[in-house]
Amino acid sequence: MDQLRALRYFCAVADTGSFTKAAKLFSVPASSLSRRVADLEKSLGATLLTRSTRNVRLTEVGKRYFAQVQDILHQLEQSDEAVRSYQATPMGVLRISSMVGFGERILLPLMDEFGQLYPEIVLDLSLSDELSTLSRDDVDIAIRGGYAPNERVMAIRLMQNEWVPVAAPGYLERMGVPQHPLELREHKGLYFRTPTGPTPWVCEIRGQWQEVSAPAVAVSNNGRWLGLQAVQGRGILMAPRWTLSDYFQRGELQELCFDPPLQITQNPDMAVYLLYEKNRYMVPKVKVAVDFLVARVQGAESKVGNRV
Repeated sequence: MDQLRALRYFCAVADTGSFTKAAKLFSVPASSLSRRVADLEKSLGATLLTRSTRNVRLTEVGKRYFAQVQDILHQLEQSDEAVRSYQATPMGVLRISSMVGFGERILLPLMDEFGQLYPEIVLDLSLSDELSTLSRDDVDIAIRGGYAPNERVMAIRLMQNEWVPVAAPGYLERMGVPQHPLELREHKGLYFRTPTGPTPWVCEIRGQWQEVSAPAVAVSNNGRWLGLQAVQGRGILMAPRWTLSDYFQRGELQELCFDPPLQITQNPDMAVYLLYEKNRYMVPKVKVAVDFLVARVQGAESKVGNRV
């Protein structure tokens, strides 16, 4: 029995819910495909599918087997692509997922240059603050903020992601300048919404971590809108420092300094990370994109650091 072919047939049946539809995908008779799947079940000593005149469904053990086989076939396809394209010209569709703020301010302008350097690569860019699983979401490269992820992927630190509290001068004149983090509870807060909820304001006071968040007046995953709310004096905003330079230059927002410092997490090592699956780096389109983004973003941060 050709087990690899049988596995592909089985997955196609599970996806389509039909032997006939699955057979059309491979241009083979439905009877032949059905025999292959039956041979697979016989070799495993388990029933993977329940068959009826109307449809085909996975059994409980079939569901578990399907999930595992999908991952195996996905990895096999990636390995095949890596070998076929080794030392080849970078080409094909490159899928990049980035958090919205980084994508709008940094990634999209860089991709204009990248597209000119590699015209045979078709860019498929998605800006979202939702968490991505590289293999599940069919993404070649993901850019996310936070701390080093636990995924079994390569994570390259692109730049710092320090969050700082800011407010408009008019707001501070009206509400007063808070001198201690605990005073923030008497103010108004503007909050980023992340996949796990609004970002809290925390600080370590006398060795104990405390939440000092102000009552919320607005919550959003849109950084530009929250920045506008802060400029209009609606409240205090915690935001990544690299998103605030224009507001500081125009005098629209000013940074608030506290001792102890205000943070959004107890983990101090906040950064922006570029993520990709290890075996994908062999694929030319992924390799050139990773090398390009790391060089440009880390190089730009280094220049800023030297000026400071």
